[in-house]
Amino acid sequence: MDEFMEAAIQEAKQGRQEGGIPIGSVLVKDGKILGRGHNKRVQDADPVTHAEIDCLRNAGRVGSYRGTTLYSTLMPCYLCAGAVVQFGIKKVIVGESRTFPGAKEFMVSHGVEVIDLNLDDCEQMMSEFIETNPELWNEDIGN
Repeated sequence: MDEFMEAAIQEAKQGRQEGGIPIGSVLVKDGKILGRGHNKRVQDADPVTHAEIDCLRNAGRVGSYRGTTLYSTLMPCYLCAGAVVQFGIKKVIVGESRTFPGAKEFMVSHGVEVIDLNLDDCEQMMSEFIETNPELWNEDIGN
């Protein structure tokens, strides 16, 4: 597994340790992490602080997103996929989409290359969370 997905997984684990939802993300350009984040919806009582949004906020103003890659442990939802498209991020690498299919088709239809690594570690982390926290998970995804 590459170092950037490992960093996203560490963010997810940190979010879970904080009592939140275990989803992590990093933004990379030229082999360097520009920003990292994790889902803080629970911690911040903010429904839009998803991992990818937290990551982009932490990256700050980067000027152009040309040449960046966004890593996420889970397939981005429509909120986060919208940010990807809005900022012109052309590559997203995902840990898994078995527990949540997200908005892959939306991103692809807007010219984003989406690579799903289908990692067992990411799937297990989310499956365990969903099983033990179904109400919290369903709240987060709008069910």
